[in-house]
Amino acid sequence: MNKLSYQTLKEIGYDGYLLEDAPERVLQFGEGNFLRAFVDYFFDIMNEKAGFNGKVVLTQPIGQGLADMINEQEGLYTLFLRGQENGQEVNRKRVISCVSRCLNPYKDYDALMACAANPDLRFIVSNTTEAGIAYDPTCNKEDKPAASFPGKLTQFLYERFEKKLPGFIILSCELIDRNGDELLKCVHQYIDQWALGDSFRKWVDEENIFCSTLVDRIVPGYPRNEAAKICEELGYQDNIIDTAEVFGAWVIEGPQSIKKDFPCEEAELPILIVDNVDPYKKRKVRILNGAHTSMIMGAYLAGQDIVRDCMKDDVIRGYMNRALNDEIIPVLKASLPEADLREFAGAVSDRFANPFIDHLLLSISLNSASKWKARVMPTVLEYYEQNQKLPAVLTFSFAAFLAFYHEGKERGEGCLIGKRGDNTYEIKDDGWVLDDFYTLKDASDEELVKSIIGNEKMWGTALKDLPGFAETVAEDLKMIRDKGMYEAMKEVSR
Repeated sequence: MNKLSYQTLKEIGYDGYLLEDAPERVLQFGEGNFLRAFVDYFFDIMNEKAGFNGKVVLTQPIGQGLADMINEQEGLYTLFLRGQENGQEVNRKRVISCVSRCLNPYKDYDALMACAANPDLRFIVSNTTEAGIAYDPTCNKEDKPAASFPGKLTQFLYERFEKKLPGFIILSCELIDRNGDELLKCVHQYIDQWALGDSFRKWVDEENIFCSTLVDRIVPGYPRNEAAKICEELGYQDNIIDTAEVFGAWVIEGPQSIKKDFPCEEAELPILIVDNVDPYKKRKVRILNGAHTSMIMGAYLAGQDIVRDCMKDDVIRGYMNRALNDEIIPVLKASLPEADLREFAGAVSDRFANPFIDHLLLSISLNSASKWKARVMPTVLEYYEQNQKLPAVLTFSFAAFLAFYHEGKERGEGCLIGKRGDNTYEIKDDGWVLDDFYTLKDASDEELVKSIIGNEKMWGTALKDLPGFAETVAEDLKMIRDKGMYEAMKEVSR
């Protein structure tokens, strides 16, 4: 088969949307699966539906990457959005044509710097992993390139400043809180370290918009086990096929003036430009992540292994829905409109039921102590403050957490070994968390509840001081022991 290219698509009579020539309007730090299935997909749709008429030039943030493979295919790749919408299976295919090329600044630093002279360039996008936005004092302005992403960005911005050209709308997609703010802090540190001057600092602050953003899309990426079959069906060889779930949401904190250059509404994309991204971060953590964390340990001990199968079980799905509708959403109504919250929650069942993603419960259970603290505990506390009573399902989820961890009677390599029926499973968390549970492996349920709830390193004093929490958790744990996890989940979700 011929490799994917514009000529190959013409030869096979591809009749989908393609944009072969357009100015480069976006510089993207990161060429991996996520950005190509998320940001580049959105720019491709804006090209087609809103006349954005822009290409994205990618650059590798590290020495090893996909530049050669991307350039061999003229920036083209096939994206499959697969999942479930309104209970119906979806599998959409699109050839993405918004990418012009991919640079490797470790081999050709000057090519990256040359982009700073392009007057059409308006956006800078990044996703350089959670560790990417970090200040590295070993970076020097003369490095070609600087090792850190903020260092590379500062080099690029300074080149732009010297060309006396306008600044950028900078969209950080790294999975850290206030990513845009943190990136700007790092740039300021390099301005000071490299003595780049007050006029450059002023230009950075006044001519550029550093946006904190929230991204939401699961991207499994290259379908290794299916790739050969997919290429045969496509009629061309595509070595950088990408796959993602259908759902996608991008919340960008910035001025509404961004929309003049960024026609997301005109393209009818699930992108919001807002004054404050924090309520949407809270929505995602409490609803999507909170639903996961409050459900998966009970569901696993009830006999399930994959999130998708949980959605096929009336009891477990009902348990999750009660947590969402009766306990989580009511608490969040002060932050966002209820209709918005319920629409987001309504997509959760479809996302969890995705027939194309085998999302293992044990994978999600990693570091459940800190996850429960961040994703579930705040809702429990706020629910009690608002109602002067405990949320039944979310409180039960703590008992399920205890039951899941208390099965860890043996030590493994970096884990505890638990038992479910005749099978064993690995409980993975921070070493000190595992140590604390292991010391309680022979404890009674009463001792377990008292010790873990009173563990201030895990929870502070919040759970210990919460009226009735310890007693209710102890009752729930007894119900789990007496009836089994599945029947206990059925009981609490009524």
